Amino acid sequence: MFYQLFSVIAPVFVCAVIGYIWRKQGRAYDTAFVTTLVTNVGTPCLVFSTLIDTNMQADAFLKMGAATFVTMIAFYAIYYLFLKVTKLSMKAFLSALVYGNTGNMGLPLCLLAFGDHGLALAIAYFTVNVLFLFTIGVAVPAGATSPGALLRLPILYATLAALAFMFTGWQGPDFVTNTARILGGLTVPLMLITLGVSLAGLGVKRLPRAAVLSVMRVGVGFLVGWATAEAFGFEGAARGVLILECAMPVAVFNFLFAERYNNQPEEVAGMVVISTLLSFASLPFLLAFVM
Repeated sequence: MFYQLFSVIAPVFVCAVIGYIWRKQGRAYDTAFVTTLVTNVGTPCLVFSTLIDTNMQADAFLKMGAATFVTMIAFYAIYYLFLKVTKLSMKAFLSALVYGNTGNMGLPLCLLAFGDHGLALAIAYFTVNVLFLFTIGVAVPAGATSPGALLRLPILYATLAALAFMFTGWQGPDFVTNTARILGGLTVPLMLITLGVSLAGLGVKRLPRAAVLSVMRVGVGFLVGWATAEAFGFEGAARGVLILECAMPVAVFNFLFAERYNNQPEEVAGMVVISTLLSFASLPFLLAFVM
């Protein structure tokens, strides 16, 4: 069991450390370019190729999407009440608490823990999460939203195309699927290296409060994921993927939003760093539980 857990954790940790050291050595790394490339090209191709290659049933994808929707509503309800009671800033902390690192960290973990089927299920979670993130998730820190933002997300169209293939059973031309596989292959390593680069550039302020909020993100995420998996009757990979994705640390995107709209970015950066360290420390126990 230890070797199996180590085999899952080590690639994630090594890739992130490569990015961290790269940044600390002062080497050039265009995070904005890489993020745009992964968001607009790599991730949509990964979504499409994985869903097609795994021959995943459409109802399994939709069931995971429905479970994800339930977890997002639960997160908003719980964290909204928590911030109301503690009188902390909704604009600064609500999205940071709701949105975990389901892409950079969640997708590789689910792939390594449960194989291609796990990755396909994680993509279902990730897709719904992204749709929430770039609508409500942006609206809260910005104080406004643009409905058109959703229609500009390439991942939406990649998912719809994959679902069309899944429902019809059509395989499509080989050159399309082969191209998607090649471009999708760049996504996971670049996500992890970029995570390390981002962590190396973040400062940390007000450690006690950031630590408490980080524990809230990971701890409540685990409980919501476990409860939702039980409610949906998930077993095996579906149960593990849902719990893993829900228990991910604060997403780096939250820091970018906080910085853009000047909503206490240093404290949100602290949450990203501390919750990520907390996740790495707790991963052996979390993986042992879901595996």
